[in-house]
Amino acid sequence: MLLEKLENVEKRYHELEKLLSSPEVISDREKFQAYSKELGDLKGLFEKSQEYKKTLKEIQDAELLSREEEVKELAKAELEKLEKRKHGLEKEIEISLLPKDPFDEKNIIIEIRAGTGGEEAALFAGALLRMYLRYAERQGWKTELIGSNPTGLGGYKEVVFNIIGKGAYSRLKYEGGTHRVQRVPETESGGRIHTSASTVAVLPEAEDVDIKIDEKELRIDTYRASGAGGQHVNKTDSAVRITHLPTGVVVACQDERSQHQNRAKAMKLLRAKLLEAAEESERKKRVEARRIMVGTGDRSEKIRTYNFPQSRVTDHRIGFTIYRLNEVLDGDINEIIDALTTADRVAKLEKLK
Repeated sequence: MLLEKLENVEKRYHELEKLLSSPEVISDREKFQAYSKELGDLKGLFEKSQEYKKTLKEIQDAELLSREEEVKELAKAELEKLEKRKHGLEKEIEISLLPKDPFDEKNIIIEIRAGTGGEEAALFAGALLRMYLRYAERQGWKTELIGSNPTGLGGYKEVVFNIIGKGAYSRLKYEGGTHRVQRVPETESGGRIHTSASTVAVLPEAEDVDIKIDEKELRIDTYRASGAGGQHVNKTDSAVRITHLPTGVVVACQDERSQHQNRAKAMKLLRAKLLEAAEESERKKRVEARRIMVGTGDRSEKIRTYNFPQSRVTDHRIGFTIYRLNEVLDGDINEIIDALTTADRVAKLEKLK
């Protein structure tokens, strides 16, 4: 079964190599780019396939040698080593053969909203914002604020921002859901531990080819931007609110000084929301097939707790706990992301068996 799949991979790889050398494809930019990307995506699996077949041949040779008395022990030791390599390659190949998420390479838009807990939840939303911004910085990615609703004490009722970097969605797609914090609030002097929450949504950034928007289906309103406490940021109608009439989706942006810039950011957010809505119906159809250990990314799902007294971070979907809360909130979240990615792959592999 595995060898059959690998034969198909190798066949397609060689087919793509031929296509990319044909004058017809070379002269068609779109086709050339598409085939080049597919070939690049297959390269790692093709190389693993070659290594796997070579290992199978070496096992066969070692088994023959193990029947000869003078080299029997040496051959057995070599056979043991080769079997380990074979099993390791099989695991890697099975993971590589898993269906790819079409959005994995995309940039993302993250929305963070303060949930239960009042001002403390807003402050926690600000802490989550900083965590993701620091993570993006560590990855060498760019970030861009789309819209925010700050509070007087430095928190956020809501904040929306863009992370621009190859593979951003693949790394942060499991962050969607409800994040809980347990700590003595900065807003209280009594010393009692409170629990509050903020919700996170992670949307793949949609391109024009993903979502076509008819301008006639949009209602665009402009108004004066205002900051925390209601004071005006400027005296012109630079803030933009866009309503997509067929779906009722509403987005707004007021953080830039120019109406043109706010409109561009609002359109970026609208495309992402419409892509997410389009995917939602498909997701519901295959919910049972796709329901994995790490969850669905629904905002209502409680995914993680940040406990300050114990310096503990627990991801409830996979029962993963680490005691490095300060480092996590400073953007050092790769250990959590790696654990979630592994759990996802293991669960998907189990479903294929």
